[in-house]
Amino acid sequence: MQLITHIYMDGRFVEPHGTELFDLHNPATGEVFGRVRLGDVEDTRAAIAAAKRAFPLWSRSTKAERIALLHRLHEAMEARKAALLDAIILEYGAPISRAAWMAAHASNSFLDAARTLEDFDLTQRIGTAEVIMEPVGVVGLITPWNSDAGFICNKLAYALAAGCTVVIKPSEMSAAQTQVVLEALHAAGAPAGLFNVVNGRGEVVGAEITANPDISKISFTGSTAVGKAILRAAADTLKRVTLELGGKSPTVILDDADFAKAIPLALEAGFANSGQACIAGSRILVPASRLDEAIAATKIALGNVRAGDPRDAGTTIGPMVSQAQYERVQRYIRRGVEAGARVVAGGEGHPDGLGGYFVRPTVFADVTNDMTIAREEIFGPVLCLMTYEDEAQAISIANDTTYGLQAYVISSNPVRATAVARQLEAGRVVINGAPHDPSVPFGGVKQSGIGREYGVFGLQAYLEPKALLGALPM
Repeated sequence: MQLITHIYMDGRFVEPHGTELFDLHNPATGEVFGRVRLGDVEDTRAAIAAAKRAFPLWSRSTKAERIALLHRLHEAMEARKAALLDAIILEYGAPISRAAWMAAHASNSFLDAARTLEDFDLTQRIGTAEVIMEPVGVVGLITPWNSDAGFICNKLAYALAAGCTVVIKPSEMSAAQTQVVLEALHAAGAPAGLFNVVNGRGEVVGAEITANPDISKISFTGSTAVGKAILRAAADTLKRVTLELGGKSPTVILDDADFAKAIPLALEAGFANSGQACIAGSRILVPASRLDEAIAATKIALGNVRAGDPRDAGTTIGPMVSQAQYERVQRYIRRGVEAGARVVAGGEGHPDGLGGYFVRPTVFADVTNDMTIAREEIFGPVLCLMTYEDEAQAISIANDTTYGLQAYVISSNPVRATAVARQLEAGRVVINGAPHDPSVPFGGVKQSGIGREYGVFGLQAYLEPKALLGALPM
């Protein structure tokens, strides 16, 4: 039994004031493998105080000092990458191919931030003024369970690059991964108080971070409902807020696409991270005249989609993170059937021979955009095949959603694909399976969020401009 009994504060692992123990489950089996002791409001206030004490000195650090620390943090995470990989598979159930990417992304985030800072001018001459980009202050980072280490490291990297100090509330469901991250970051020898981590519940630790007047900014990744609550609570102290929230991303397959290539790309976008991804391309739009061809190609492509042991290299779909998430996905599958959608593959229940929190990878056809399964974020491997009559209708259906985080376009004509991409209402549009670029801004429009992360835009989110009118050039 793994016991995690400490939080991280002021450069040390300390016993929390909170006493609640929270069970950690292996989602592949449902068994409890560990427990974490959760922090409370008193712990959170102490962590904020530590970050506040550390802020004056770190806010005056040089670009070179910040870059040097980011490189040490990268090296420390690299040294613990194998341990992090094991924790991701055990605690989250990500297939090993995905888990390896997640572990690498966590360490690479520090290099990405260092490169961004290297090329960013923190002082600019504008008109008669010297404009200085100053750190916003102590920031609260609230991260989700579907890529725990990556979210912690990416947010932390850019906050430190800006000269901020940090209090982090990771998901309590991801405490084993968080522990590996903390052990690595501690080994980097950062000044005490730069980052402080309190495992705890959102309604306790997260609420205090959001309300506390010594926190200047919140960066939150999670559900739209919680994001709205954070935004309302942060208004009392006029905190700066970055929110990366839910999505119901469309994958628009144009009528000139080769379905033998397009459908596997669409399934990959929809089933990525076992469907537990805010960017999942869960609405696949195909020409009505080619629906039968799309279904046939889907059934063929599903031959390469397999739920199973996360440590098996052939597994592409892992379990849901919890029993609650498993039940949520089952409810949506039932609602799809009740609404008249046709099950092309999958359906309710566990895949053959599997227990735990595994669900059957499911594809529906005959889905219309007014159905619940087409409107709401399911956060599991459940995809909707939808039809359109022409390009204009495809764009209209794709944009007919309260979300706008990411979208996908697939076409044999890159010029046409780009023209369609320009008309989609999303913070990011992926054309023909283009890979992730960590220098490109990421975030949503509409109810998918506020602000951007990654690259220059991600760095600027932790900075405030101060104009010195009449100042002499430095």
